[in-house]
Amino acid sequence: MLEISKTIQSWQGKVRFYFDDIQTPLGKAINLVITGLVLLSLAFFVADTYPLPDSVRAVLGVVNNLILLLFTVEYLLRLWSAERPLRYFFNLYSLIDLVVILPLIFTALDIRYIRILRWFRVLRLIRFFEGRTVFGYLTRQDSAIFARILFTLFTIIFVYSGLIYQVEHSINAEEFSTFLDAVYFSVATMTTVGYGDITPISQVGRLLAVLMILSGIALIPWQVGDLIKQLVKTSKQVETLCTNCGQETHDADARYCKICGYSLAKVGLSCELPTSQTPDSLN
Repeated sequence: MLEISKTIQSWQGKVRFYFDDIQTPLGKAINLVITGLVLLSLAFFVADTYPLPDSVRAVLGVVNNLILLLFTVEYLLRLWSAERPLRYFFNLYSLIDLVVILPLIFTALDIRYIRILRWFRVLRLIRFFEGRTVFGYLTRQDSAIFARILFTLFTIIFVYSGLIYQVEHSINAEEFSTFLDAVYFSVATMTTVGYGDITPISQVGRLLAVLMILSGIALIPWQVGDLIKQLVKTSKQVETLCTNCGQETHDADARYCKICGYSLAKVGLSCELPTSQTPDSLN
């Protein structure tokens, strides 16, 4: 019995590691597949707002259900392998994953309005924009902040466009006939252009437009402020490569790497540990 328990714990640790890891080939492959499935499913949702042959729409529906099934398996594996399942359940990422798979869970009940949750699937990509990405490590903090700003803009426009389309299409199909119409309205509203040629007529649609503007006001300037502070900080640094960890920039008067503690290399010299941090002392 003890051996079985140890085996289960071992498998839980492996599953938990590879879901979070993006350094090893297997971990990177798993996360790339998840990202690809998210983007593919979003493309299906956008395509679903356009007139399509019934045969194509049926194929897209089957593939979409398969993707939702894979997301459900992923969610259950993450929950099963979590060190603290209850704490993981109330984690932001876990709640997003749960919202994503709700349309599959409630399909049998034919609660059509639950389809509005499909547009939150883009939020699953948040976990890949925290310093590290599945495409590589963002070593420069300003690059990471800039990527988050772009992703925030994309998320706000995409999610609110989807929600507004779901709400307005059934009662205002002439103006919100496709997802692109909703995107056009969202961009015009977010940029304060406000042409007025497309406007929501329902109370919920107008409320979503207000929330979209408030979300942009609350999130974008705050992140732009972080970017400006980081750019000012970076301007005071010089290009000094640490040959031990690869950190590219340091303060002009820095003698040791701020990441790994090695002394910064001079021309023709290699990095060395400071005397207070020899390999023996680190062990």
